[in-house]
Amino acid sequence: MRRIPEVLDCWFESGSMPFAQSHYPFENREWFDSHNPGDYIVEYVGQTRGWFYTLHVLSTALFDRPAFKSAISHGIILGNDGQKMSKSLRNYPDVNEVFDRDGADAMRWFLLSSPILRGGNLVVTEQGIREGVRQVLLPLWNTWYFFSLYANASNYEAKFSTESKDLLDRYLLSKTHDLVQEVEAHLNKYDSYSAASSLRDFADILTNWYVRRSRDRFWEGSTEAFDTLYTVLEIFCRVAAPLLPMVTEKIWRGLTGGRSVHLESWPSHTDLPHDAQLVEAMDQVRTVSSVSSSLRKASGLRVRLPLANLTVVTKNVASLQQFADIISEELNVKNVSLVEMSLDSTTEFGVIKRLTVNSRAAGPRIGKSVQAVIQAAKSGDWSEENSIVTVGGIELIEGEFEIDLVADTSRSADDAEPTDHIGILPSGGFVILDGKVSAELAAEGLARDVVRAVQQARKDAGLDVSDRIKLSLRANDLVLAAVSTHLDLVKSETLATEYEFESTEALDKPVALGDGEQVEVLVAKV
Repeated sequence: MRRIPEVLDCWFESGSMPFAQSHYPFENREWFDSHNPGDYIVEYVGQTRGWFYTLHVLSTALFDRPAFKSAISHGIILGNDGQKMSKSLRNYPDVNEVFDRDGADAMRWFLLSSPILRGGNLVVTEQGIREGVRQVLLPLWNTWYFFSLYANASNYEAKFSTESKDLLDRYLLSKTHDLVQEVEAHLNKYDSYSAASSLRDFADILTNWYVRRSRDRFWEGSTEAFDTLYTVLEIFCRVAAPLLPMVTEKIWRGLTGGRSVHLESWPSHTDLPHDAQLVEAMDQVRTVSSVSSSLRKASGLRVRLPLANLTVVTKNVASLQQFADIISEELNVKNVSLVEMSLDSTTEFGVIKRLTVNSRAAGPRIGKSVQAVIQAAKSGDWSEENSIVTVGGIELIEGEFEIDLVADTSRSADDAEPTDHIGILPSGGFVILDGKVSAELAAEGLARDVVRAVQQARKDAGLDVSDRIKLSLRANDLVLAAVSTHLDLVKSETLATEYEFESTEALDKPVALGDGEQVEVLVAKV
């Protein structure tokens, strides 16, 4: 053994790897020419001036071309104490325990969906790993379980189909079209972080919007609903397989009976229907519902308590007209008023425009005047006319300011309804939720609370979703009166064919309802 004296630097030895590994140029010329430059390389971000650099220097000098086409430079993996992950410190969760508890996909998702693949650092914690389980893995598995449960109950064998005319089905298929297109574009750029973000957002739409809003259709045995969900799950498994190989394989085999999702072709978004106007309108409906639900929560108005009215003030309000019933059902309000946004409507409902000056953008252009302009904006000394914004007598250009809508806190109590709750829509516009609760609305809310309690009792009793029951309720007169008034609702929602009520204040196993009320529930299969 002897030392090679011609070694220039260890990095140049490493940079010679692409051709040195094949003993080029002394042999394997054809193989090297067909395999160089490399498609992809991944290493710690510090290698940008080490290995990556010398690879390119040597390849450029010798072959007049780069050494590789694409690269991922990841950051540093830190332990749960914020220090660099270390075997000696053991400052990270036990990998085997994570695999046993959360599965290998949970760890894989945690890494591939993290900023570390964009050069940032990553703190490995059990909470972070479980977050992926909560956001993606469980929703996906629960959707598959829901589909199989109801398909088996209906004895229906679903098929791949994109022909449904139902609005929710068409919306989901259009979003699936977008998902395939987005994830393909992200993965083609080796951007697993953005691909994971698209999958996460879609999983939320699939479970918290489509499935939740379509439960009645599945219960009724809608073939269009079954076929659409089958189709979307099949496509989702193929698209998510690179990031979630284990769970998608399990679902794929149960769903299709196929050998492996990893042997399937990548889906084409061009094979899926797409309605851009429907997607835009339904996304707006989801935004309205989200903002309004937040108002409910902040105001302590539980979801099962019906309210009288929701007013939606936004642009292009006509596009939301066909979805008024969906908004009404989603927010549990009796009436939805849709109003085109204008200066009059904002004034009428107590919403004003607020201008915020971007000092970093405006400062270099207007100099010392920027502080005076900021103060003028705060005091309301600004105007907007023909797309020209003037603040404190100084005209601002695009990018130097931002205008949004906010609730007018200067309104007196005489001007505003104390039970009105105003929420600002991020895309422009606002919603006003009428928080007044009449006796009739309160009674219906109690009846819906009872339905929820009965559904939980059915679940605890291990009943099948199609089992009919005998329902026994014990509660005070107020609760029983609410149930009697809305008896048809209670019976249809709980599949109660027989029922009996007992009025009493003494409950052995009370279940809490809204408004501080209680009920005792007993169910039996008939």
